[in-house]
Amino acid sequence: MDYDVIVLGGGPGGYTAAIRLSELGKKVAVVEEDSLGGTCLNRGCIPTKVYSHAAELINAIKDAKDFGIMAQYTLDIAKLRQKKERVVKRLVGGVGYLMNLHHIDVIKGRGRFVDENTIEVDKRYTAENFIIATGSKVFLPPIEGINLEGVITSDKALELERIPEKIVIIGAGIIGLEFANIYSALGSKVIIIEMLPQLLPMLDRDIADTMEKILRHKKIELHLNSKVEKIEEGLKVVYTTEGNTQVVECDTVLVAVGRVANVNGIEALNLDMDKKGIKVDSHMRTSIKNIYAIGDVTGGMQLAHVASYQGIVAAHNIAGEEKEADLSAVPNCLYTSPEIAWVGLNEVQAREKFGDVKIGTFPYTALGRAMTMGQNDGFVKIIAEAKYNRVVGMEIIGAGATEIIHEGVLAIKEEFTLEELADAIHAHPTLSESIKEAAEDALGMPINKG
Repeated sequence: MDYDVIVLGGGPGGYTAAIRLSELGKKVAVVEEDSLGGTCLNRGCIPTKVYSHAAELINAIKDAKDFGIMAQYTLDIAKLRQKKERVVKRLVGGVGYLMNLHHIDVIKGRGRFVDENTIEVDKRYTAENFIIATGSKVFLPPIEGINLEGVITSDKALELERIPEKIVIIGAGIIGLEFANIYSALGSKVIIIEMLPQLLPMLDRDIADTMEKILRHKKIELHLNSKVEKIEEGLKVVYTTEGNTQVVECDTVLVAVGRVANVNGIEALNLDMDKKGIKVDSHMRTSIKNIYAIGDVTGGMQLAHVASYQGIVAAHNIAGEEKEADLSAVPNCLYTSPEIAWVGLNEVQAREKFGDVKIGTFPYTALGRAMTMGQNDGFVKIIAEAKYNRVVGMEIIGAGATEIIHEGVLAIKEEFTLEELADAIHAHPTLSESIKEAAEDALGMPINKG
């Protein structure tokens, strides 16, 4: 065999798995047809956060007058785009450096399986084991006119050459809402059209309703329970709401309805699959014992950190260990303004599983650090099962949510109780102390909440 392991795909899951395998003494190659780092680094997580931060800076400038600072700004979209490209280039280069450091061969091109031990790229390569980490691709729904000029996906939305005056975003999921936040701050009139009757159905209604109010306060139009029927010449978006047909004209349409598993090149294997992607067990093995699959291609959580975690699980199993993936405490993050983050069960799920639960909340309006920042929107919510007061879920909407959620991740993973969270000394004033306050509220003994 040419290699102990060949990893198909150099995204967060693929390159992480390759590095761990090298550390475990394996001879490894990574096959990548595009740039190392995958969608996350090149067209997803990282570049969108550059634009999200720009939106934060603009919002901060607008709010500066509340602190007695009279500020103005001029937006240079070309320089913003250059900043994004510099960040991506540096991080892609960093992944390449790590490949060299760990003596991992990078094979450029698209891989196609010939059999369970052979892959064909520029030529044929053999390996004892394979990890399929080919990720996902943008899903384009069958909407008439979706290929018209001016209709873009999230990939094209990152190549900003101008700020659209009016943009329609189809889909109010994580991608759609993040771009709505970005474009609104950059100066666009934003209209969101979403098929579902409610925003962010994976969250409790109090969290989702708060975000909906904030979006509407920002003058972002939100049309729920609405279906796009077609897009006509001149970028006229035709949609129906409760049987009524509406038309909105714009100069850009962003399609953000999700992504699907990228399973091209694996046809020869006849792996067990479902409509979402490749089926795997808790060890990340497919139906063929020497072939593993990780990340988006498995049809599970489409998160870079999940792919990386699964890559490490697969690597240790290939090395002869018995390691199972535990996805009970996966943080989810939404980089809007304010941010939203959640982990574990929401209140509805917790009641279905445990029956009796305890809920604690703490508002940012009573949080000293948030007040000093002028970031008063939002609250922390903790969910615990009532028998042992074990924390089973946490949801946060507010400044810093994507950072402080990790206290909830640790609490769920290590089975902390409300008492343990409440008893841990939190620095004051910080955003994190809202978690202690919410735990005390769940215990019925709040200090700083009336």
